[in-house]
Amino acid sequence: MSGLFGTDGIRGEAGVPPLDPRTIHRVGRALARTLASAKTPRILIGRDTRSSGGAIESWLAGGIAAGGGEAVSAGVISTPAVAHLTRQFGFSAGIAISASHNPFPDNGVKIFSDRGSKASEELEQAISEEATVDGPDHPGLGYHNISLPPPDPTLQEEYIGYLKSTLPAATRGLLSRARLRVALDCANGATYQMGPLLLRGLGIDVLASGVSPDGRNINEKCGSTHPEAVARRVMESDCDFGAALDGDGDRLLLVDRQGQLVNGDAILLLCARHMKSEHRLPAAGMVVTVMSNLALERALEIEGITLYRTQVGDKYVAEEMERRGLTLGGEQSGHIILSEYSPTGDGLLTLLQVLRALVAGRKPLHELAYLKAFPQVLVNVPVREKRDVREVPEIVRAMEEAERRMAGRGRMLVRFSGTEPLLRIMLEGPDEGEIRALSASIAEATRRSLAE
Repeated sequence: MSGLFGTDGIRGEAGVPPLDPRTIHRVGRALARTLASAKTPRILIGRDTRSSGGAIESWLAGGIAAGGGEAVSAGVISTPAVAHLTRQFGFSAGIAISASHNPFPDNGVKIFSDRGSKASEELEQAISEEATVDGPDHPGLGYHNISLPPPDPTLQEEYIGYLKSTLPAATRGLLSRARLRVALDCANGATYQMGPLLLRGLGIDVLASGVSPDGRNINEKCGSTHPEAVARRVMESDCDFGAALDGDGDRLLLVDRQGQLVNGDAILLLCARHMKSEHRLPAAGMVVTVMSNLALERALEIEGITLYRTQVGDKYVAEEMERRGLTLGGEQSGHIILSEYSPTGDGLLTLLQVLRALVAGRKPLHELAYLKAFPQVLVNVPVREKRDVREVPEIVRAMEEAERRMAGRGRMLVRFSGTEPLLRIMLEGPDEGEIRALSASIAEATRRSLAE
């Protein structure tokens, strides 16, 4: 993390530091100054449907102008659309104003480079240092007095056209004849317009929900944080499957015809199999985080596909994909990165690739994405200090016993929370009773050693 920035941009309650007018104005100014060169930096800003988004946009725009840059509004548009349009139209940087799947009171600022990838830690550090230095603010420019011209509607049209172009002509033909019926939940968020437009333009019968944003109902009992809503729609309306996006459109979860959840691990399995069949999976490898289920690893072994793991965060997945020259990666939460087309997660892009696999395989979702997850136990133990657990003999003994008992049949992850005084203990394995007992033993050793 770099100063103001966490693992996914700046997040918090809208109007409260660090999302207050003064700080956000300074972030915009710092970004423009950091990017300053022989020409004026042009920065694209997009936002989700939260009522606070317009104010944050104006604070950023004021700061960008104060720093010698020019801000351009894309209006309400998905986070991955900001990334694509930044790269496509030669902007110096892009900014997405969103708190993704978080509830309405929150908001955030996420910065993209001119390549459409998430800002590097070096850029975030430079912005943080510039934004937090003490000194007078730019005279004559308040924190919220710049209103940008209305967004150009062709930006959204261009993005929808780009998404369609990721499908081969033959696939588009198959989709138009397949007569698929899909329940699409847009979470009352950034994709509420473009999601239904995209699918209907491909000849799909769309039952859209979460498409009536009022500024406050984003992610409220809908979208990827509440997939049960789209599951009911699938069952009630006899849909082929359901798709649930999150508030800013970079995550996707699915529901099959029986109403069963298809999470990010299962989507990755489907995509990996299909991409390998089309020789689009370099080195027969893909990247996930440490939280992906062991069942995915086992299923990929059968397919001859190598799995690489990173720490939690799609940013780290993208970095590892680039380092290894791989084109597929993602998280159990539904962040899927298909770098053949985009350097960042994109729920609508992922949905199109799922549709591509379905019409090519001529099988329903529940068959192509079947993944029986291993039982997983998560235990959080409050601690008074964050000592290296490898230096605590009692915890080491409990962990070694767990490894001996699982004997390669399971997986263990023990780590401290990055934001709270907690030790997180995760065990996976085929026997739920066994892993519950083993995790309880590690938790008890932790309480005796670090919590008392």
